[in-house]
Amino acid sequence: MRIEHVALYVNDLEGAKEFFVRYFGAAPGECYHNRTTGFRSYFLTFEGGARLEVMTRPDLDDLPKPLARTGYAHTAFCLGSRQAVDELTARMKTDGFGVVSGPRTTGDGYYESCILGPEGLQIELTE
Repeated sequence: MRIEHVALYVNDLEGAKEFFVRYFGAAPGECYHNRTTGFRSYFLTFEGGARLEVMTRPDLDDLPKPLARTGYAHTAFCLGSRQAVDELTARMKTDGFGVVSGPRTTGDGYYESCILGPEGLQIELTE
C-alpha cells in the first residue's frame, strides 16, 4: 500500500502551483475545472512520484491557521544535503517567506528548517 496523493485547499490556486514548481520542481498536470461547482485543481508530481493536489473553490472557509493545532501540520521535502537545506532556506527567506525554525539539527537527529509558505502552509526542508 502507498499514499496516492495528499490534497490541499488554497485560495490562490495559481500561486500555490507556482510555489511548488519554483521551489520543489513539481511537474503540474492540466488544470481541472468543474464549471458547476467552481472547483479547480492541479495534480503536482514530484521527483520520486509523490503527488500533491492543490485545489480551490469559491465557497471556502478561510479559518486561522495557527502552527500548533490538530490536523495537518506540515509537508516535508528531503533535499539530499545540509547545503541544499541551507541554500533553499536562504532563497525562500530572501523571497519573503518566513522562517519558523532552523536550519538546525533537531533532537531526533533531523537537519531541517521550517518555512511558512503561501497561505501559512508550513514546509519542512530536510537533508
